[in-house]
Amino acid sequence: MARDLVLSRFRDLVPGRRGAPQPRGDDDLNPDMRADMVGKKLVPAAVLVPLVDRPGGMTVLLTKRTDHLHDHAGQISFPGGRVDAGDADAIAAALRETEEETGLDRAHIDTIGQLDIYVTRTGFEVTPVVGLVRPGFSLNPDSFEVAEVFEVPLAFFLAPDSRRMESRVWQGHTRYFYVYPYGKYYIWGATAGMLNNLAEVLAGPDSVAVA
Repeated sequence: MARDLVLSRFRDLVPGRRGAPQPRGDDDLNPDMRADMVGKKLVPAAVLVPLVDRPGGMTVLLTKRTDHLHDHAGQISFPGGRVDAGDADAIAAALRETEEETGLDRAHIDTIGQLDIYVTRTGFEVTPVVGLVRPGFSLNPDSFEVAEVFEVPLAFFLAPDSRRMESRVWQGHTRYFYVYPYGKYYIWGATAGMLNNLAEVLAGPDSVAVA
């Protein structure tokens, strides 16, 4: 997808689900989970959705979390984390966390907009900040948090047949979720939900909303 088209999709975008009063979240495919979230204090968090502007086509930069972490261990994720008291806003938090986790200097990033708020089952209220990343950057991942940093062609996530729905039993309940299998990488959970949102935005205002 061309850079100018990506910019145009976000230029006038106002985040917020079309036709749905609640934010996106892990409960989109599992409405019975919503009762568990009532009254739960959500922790503000932010992630960067990094679109690397490669000459051969845009890519999405992702991380694989280390296996010993308390939250989402071993999962594929966007760089990000909690919004700290010293962060001016979600954008500042996303850029700070990206730099801390991957070593990607914010001087290479132009933020262009935000996706919809995403609420996780673990109690995080995540703001996904979309940034265009200029090539020529270097990385220095935090080995405690990040096992690997890699890129996937943006076109892969925009192709409808790249996504599938799966399920597993968790605490006696069948839970449904979307998955983007890419080579050895199994991209699911909140990351897949935010990628659904990204694909919807880039498809244009007349596209069908993705759960």
